[in-house]
Amino acid sequence: MYINSIGHYIPSTRVDNSHFEKVSGLSDEWIVSRTGIKTRSKAGKDENNHTMGLQAVENALPKLPYSIEDVDLIIHASYTPYDTVATLAHVVQQKYNIANAKSLYISSACSSFVNAVEIVQAFFVTNKASKALIIASEHNTAYSDEMSEKSGHLWGDAAAAVFISKEKINENEAEIIDVFTRGLGHVGKGPDGVYLRPAIDGLVMPDGRDVFQNACGFMIEALETVLKNNGLTIEDLNYIIPHQANQRIVINIARQLKLNIDLFLGNIHELGNTGCASTPIVLSQQWDKFKKGDLIGITVFGGGYSSGSLLVQM
Repeated sequence: MYINSIGHYIPSTRVDNSHFEKVSGLSDEWIVSRTGIKTRSKAGKDENNHTMGLQAVENALPKLPYSIEDVDLIIHASYTPYDTVATLAHVVQQKYNIANAKSLYISSACSSFVNAVEIVQAFFVTNKASKALIIASEHNTAYSDEMSEKSGHLWGDAAAAVFISKEKINENEAEIIDVFTRGLGHVGKGPDGVYLRPAIDGLVMPDGRDVFQNACGFMIEALETVLKNNGLTIEDLNYIIPHQANQRIVINIARQLKLNIDLFLGNIHELGNTGCASTPIVLSQQWDKFKKGDLIGITVFGGGYSSGSLLVQM
């Protein structure tokens, strides 16, 4: 599988930590020391999951080497949808008149993007698709309770769009070497660790400690598994892009793997936790930094729980 083009969209509004000192009594020092977050992105009043995703697609189009109408699989990856019937995948299909595409919605919390890549892989292997578009879009602030001392200060909004083909189209395209995912609903707090119940109490993380401990372990396991499956080791990686949930998780993983923290790319300090969109956004932001041959490991952990990893070679 090959990445033909990638783009992202980040709302212009930033909410800094002083806001949460007013609404929940959490100081800047407290938030930064426990999460690494200094500001977070927030969708404007006229923005939503769909508008952000559409803009991410627009931002990816200039470098797309074929017509978007050639796409035959569209996947909307998210856990904060604007509409669960008329999904972003269908909105994109309508806007660009993509007549021959299968369109669907996938959710496995913050692992959703990686799961979407695995679904693309399955469609490609069975010859049911050859050109796919994944749009990972999260509107966390539409559902989160800012006053929650446990998780109200964590969330950001943003989107990413990734066009993927079964065969290489241009020489300079990055290859998705492999993908690995795993459901972890049987582990720890499982479905109660992080949840979103719109009609009850919204987006909530009741037990951050359980999430932290399992994220540290299973993000490493996922990364090591996809590497082992391809005869590689951690030392073969040039960069690691972890899910942007908490900078302490990243530091802990780096320590366990005995790696320099500079190998880990991120944006949590500015954007907060942008859910399943976080890793493709970082990949898009850093795209021009990578050199031919660089091997990038993407690893994620999602509420529910779930984990996954990708290997991308430039």
